[in-house]
Amino acid sequence: MNDPHAHITTTIRPGDKRYPALSRGFNQRWIAKPDYVRLVRSGEEVCAALTEALADHPADDLRRITVRSGGHCYEDFVCGDDVRVILDISPMCGISYDTEVKAYCVEAGATNWHTYSHLYPLSGRALPGGSCYSVGLGGHIPGGGFGLLSRQFGLTVDYLYAVEVAVVQEDRTVKLVLAKRDSDEKELRDLLWAHTGGGGGNFGVVTKFWFRFMPKPPKQVLLTGLAWDWSDVDKKAFTDLVTAYGEYFQQHQDPDTSAGKLFAMLKLNHVSNGQIGLLAQVDADDSDAAEVMQDFLNTVKGGIGIEARAMTAPMGEHQPLTHMAIPRVMPWLTATQALNGSGENRCGKYKSAYLRKPFTKDQIDAMWAYLGKEKYKDYENKQALIQVDSYGSAINRPPRETAAPQRDSILKLQYQVYWTSQDPQEKDHIAWIRDIYKATFAKTHGVPIIGDQTDGCYICYPDADLNDPEWNGSDQPYWTLYYKDAYTKLQEVKRRWDPHDIFRHRQSIKLK
Repeated sequence: MNDPHAHITTTIRPGDKRYPALSRGFNQRWIAKPDYVRLVRSGEEVCAALTEALADHPADDLRRITVRSGGHCYEDFVCGDDVRVILDISPMCGISYDTEVKAYCVEAGATNWHTYSHLYPLSGRALPGGSCYSVGLGGHIPGGGFGLLSRQFGLTVDYLYAVEVAVVQEDRTVKLVLAKRDSDEKELRDLLWAHTGGGGGNFGVVTKFWFRFMPKPPKQVLLTGLAWDWSDVDKKAFTDLVTAYGEYFQQHQDPDTSAGKLFAMLKLNHVSNGQIGLLAQVDADDSDAAEVMQDFLNTVKGGIGIEARAMTAPMGEHQPLTHMAIPRVMPWLTATQALNGSGENRCGKYKSAYLRKPFTKDQIDAMWAYLGKEKYKDYENKQALIQVDSYGSAINRPPRETAAPQRDSILKLQYQVYWTSQDPQEKDHIAWIRDIYKATFAKTHGVPIIGDQTDGCYICYPDADLNDPEWNGSDQPYWTLYYKDAYTKLQEVKRRWDPHDIFRHRQSIKLK
């Protein structure tokens, strides 16, 4: 039976029952009131919708046109008070092998889970993307997405060969452009490069990605999830744990070894959560996988000197793994599904940092003070945490130049705090995460500057506070913290492909 709506563009306006859901994303803190949401299913529909949105744009209307794929933008870059039109590309989620380009084509509305559950069974290949299933690739890829396979295989953008982008030209007409890594024109090669870490929402509307030589995930992985009860943890144990964790990954940075492939997430939850958690995965196809996993666990367990237990509490965007305290061998796809989660739909605030070296004593003291309630003694929030991801290894051996500049770090931090939309303590939650972050990096003026020990921030965990001198007292603006020396070239690409600054937000790449 033919679909009667197959050739009709779907437009959602205020009053439509779908409007409230489609004018917000994962972070319920940001809810837009656009004139309409336009759902599109092809590059041609994107061009038509963008052309119409530009034509309907009064000269004195400064509201923005934004693009939504998975809806996981942490700040108000997609769903904000100044949004006039949202182009929703989530219906574009096709995956196929393109015989002409000789690459796997993934539409930009596909999610991480599409690539795992659809691409892998058909091809035996996968992107080393994130553990959150519902994140859209339209935002994940251009920011330089990473995940549990990244220490083994690198970043998602290390496999990006081409992008199709709807751009607004100097004469304000819309054009669909194919930019390949080996395009004849330098400007096209630069446009492709800009999408290997330059962030989403900066140059145009990405409609398709093509990937070459994607890795084959392990047949099986060894996965564990365990925890320590906060009631057993004193400051020495906390210090020993965090130190041992950082030193392990500093010492294991060779992706040709099992230890160099091992990926872990240390969940430093607020004391009110009741537990500190640890997730770890290693390639079980390697003969020494069990030995390596045990050595890693012995290292961190020895650091804390307290009996580990089952993980029974939700921790950030991950649900508890109540039966994983003893490492289990599982098929890779099954393990990925077990970890997949994005948490409840709730409000949140996030911050990030790259570490080139293990935590300093001052950093550990600051984290302890705010997580363990030496500071904010009356603060209670089970969903306030610092997630410490292992990093580096294959990530630090990129096969080619990308716009993702942090390529010599060993740890990646994500500060997270969540609350419900009706929570009267919203200001307290935001104050807590701002203060713990500022205290952690007090010696570098409140932010992880590009320097000897830290290496800036991750654009896919955007933090608008980096624009504010109250929270960023350094001489490094947000564009330096995100992009380092790549920013100058990103500006050149911006001027060429988005000369009217149509695609902009509070932390977008500036024309000048």
